Amino acid sequence: MAPDSISSLAADVAACRLCPRLVEWREEAAAKPPARFAGQRYWARPLPGFGDPNSRVMIVGLAPAAHGGNRTGRLFTGDRSGDFLFASLHRTGFANQPTSDATDDGLRLEGTYISAVVRCAPPDNKPLPGERANCLPYLVREMRLLPRLRVVVALGSYAWDGALRAIGESAGAAARRPAFGHFAEAQLGKLTLIGSYHPSQQNTFTGRLTPPMLDAVLVRARELAGLD
Repeated sequence: MAPDSISSLAADVAACRLCPRLVEWREEAAAKPPARFAGQRYWARPLPGFGDPNSRVMIVGLAPAAHGGNRTGRLFTGDRSGDFLFASLHRTGFANQPTSDATDDGLRLEGTYISAVVRCAPPDNKPLPGERANCLPYLVREMRLLPRLRVVVALGSYAWDGALRAIGESAGAAARRPAFGHFAEAQLGKLTLIGSYHPSQQNTFTGRLTPPMLDAVLVRARELAGLD
């Protein structure tokens, strides 16, 4: 058997059809897009992670957006949460540009890898427990395939919980369940988990998460990962 790799993992993720509800939802979103995306060809499949294979920092989100990553084929690409996230990644030295609009837009990540707990867009952004369980092995594999990984940034409480579960599976280091909070830190074996509020419009429009707040989390991640 060939050794596992990022490319083989990406192929496995993209071909996954384990969750009938999510398959139906992602394909329905593609078949009935809003007017602003009419005529665009949607990816409409599960989304692999992406980034620097030598990453020391992993950023974990909840799931793709129905008309963001599910449309473009890349996590946090083509939606408002991604606009907020990539502007911060650019300011903090992880991305070569502040925007992420399409898979051919020239974006490059350095020192970081972006992933999610669930790989298909879920209805109302609320995956079911069984859907998370089906997806979690992909996150575990990603963590194992990033040999220099030292820091995991969880965007939101759902990602925090998923990251804890994945770290426990990949390294056996997450028996305890530290509470989520913005700028919360937990040392779990060789990995440090840092929490941040999710860059959703609900958080960014209300000021619950501001650009300096997210920048501070990413600067801290750089520091802990030894990137500065």
